[in-house]
Amino acid sequence: MESRSEWAKAWIRFRRNIPACAGLGFICLAVCLAVFGYWLSPDPSTNANLQIPEIALQKPGFQLYFLKKKLITAQTHESAWTTLIHGRTLLFKPIPLAHANIQITGDTLFYQAFGQSEKWKAIPVDQLETGSVFTQYFVLGADKYGRCMLSRLLLGFKVSLTVGLIAVFISLTLGIILGALGGYLGGRTDDLIMLAINTIWSIPTLLLVFAIVLALGRGIGIIFLAVGLTMWVDVARVVRGQVMAIKQLAFVEAAQSMGVKQKNIIFRHILPNLFGPILVLTAGNFATAILLESGLSYLGFGVQAPAPSWGNLLNENYGYALSGKPFLALAPALTIALTVLAFNLIGNGLRDAMDVKN
Repeated sequence: MESRSEWAKAWIRFRRNIPACAGLGFICLAVCLAVFGYWLSPDPSTNANLQIPEIALQKPGFQLYFLKKKLITAQTHESAWTTLIHGRTLLFKPIPLAHANIQITGDTLFYQAFGQSEKWKAIPVDQLETGSVFTQYFVLGADKYGRCMLSRLLLGFKVSLTVGLIAVFISLTLGIILGALGGYLGGRTDDLIMLAINTIWSIPTLLLVFAIVLALGRGIGIIFLAVGLTMWVDVARVVRGQVMAIKQLAFVEAAQSMGVKQKNIIFRHILPNLFGPILVLTAGNFATAILLESGLSYLGFGVQAPAPSWGNLLNENYGYALSGKPFLALAPALTIALTVLAFNLIGNGLRDAMDVKN
């Protein structure tokens, strides 16, 4: 009979957990949207900030024809990598049309603008891009500035998952190091670390994040740091407790009797046995980081406009929830809820999969 490792058995148990697999599938999709957001967005401009006031507050499923009017901008070649990270510099201004019927007389093109179908307007043909007329669908409608809601929602994945990734990395680094040192060394070192843990634990998380942001300034880099510095205590408490239990086991005592250095015992012998609990904490911390970033952005202390964050999208549009256009507020709210739920489902699935009693 083929023997399986504990990790293989855990993976089999995880795959049997349908909600956890659904959560993992959603997060994999979210990662793809975060990485390729600019390539997939109907509006690939930087921050999806192309504003077309004429179509403000249009409902989901809205479709419109546009003309491409040239902008007087130096022609620049943007690599695929630059577009992937920063978006694309648009070299034309879209002019919304009432319909696709246009007339060309000599060097002049005549069209009817959206909202002004009773009037014909003229524009020189040499001011237009080749293949000027195009169609764009606004699957989730447009916001009050006439920006594509779907594009801004997709780019929100990049912001939220990046904040979550870096914040979780900071929290895991601090929490694992301090928790392992406190649990293994004990004595005064453990007392000092527990004092720091209990002090930070006593301060409400959001209030502590506010204090860090106000002290260091607003900006996406500060958000990474602020969220990470508020979540490490959970990791440290769990790691400390696990290390205190594991250091009593025979293999640790054997390593100590052989003169193995303390740092090698901690990082090569003890911490690898904590990989399961740390994975569960990571999933939970990701969900917490996304909620914190969204809350900060909603209150105006997080990612600043025009950069799209689910929190500031909700802040900009929550007033329309009761005015007949709830989709503007529901789209970012549901995205936040589904992403947090997905990470929590993964965390629950990992916890059950790592439990050898199952």
